[in-house]
Amino acid sequence: MHLIYEDKEIYIEKEESEIPWLKIFTKEPYKELGDVPKELRTRLWEVYDILEYEMKHYYNPKKINMASFANMLPRVHIHVMARFEEDSYFPNPMWGEKMRDASLHLADEKEFHKRIFKALVKSQ
Repeated sequence: MHLIYEDKEIYIEKEESEIPWLKIFTKEPYKELGDVPKELRTRLWEVYDILEYEMKHYYNPKKINMASFANMLPRVHIHVMARFEEDSYFPNPMWGEKMRDASLHLADEKEFHKRIFKALVKSQ
C-alpha cells in the first residue's frame, strides 16, 4: 500500500500499475455506497472530481476510468485511472485482456501526488 492522502473520513492509495491509478477509500468500511452517510458520499464525489481534474490536467490521458466493483474487497472504494491509447490494456478495462506490451513515458508521479495532496488539503 502506498498512501497518497489521509484525513478523518477518507484515504487515497496508489495502485501499482503502469498507468496513474488511485483508489479512494472511506475510513469506515461501509459495504455499499448507499450505506455511506450522505455528507460523506458528497465528500467522496468531491474528492473524485479533484482526482479526475488533476489527472486530466497533469497527464493529458485519452480517458479517465472510474470503477467501484468491491467484489474482491467488499467495502466502498473508488478506482480512478488515467488511460492512454498506448497502455497495455486500452481500450479494455485494466482487469481485462492485455492488448500489447506498453512502455509509457509519463510525467513525474511524485509531483502528481504532491498536486493531489495540495488540492485535497485546499478543498477541506
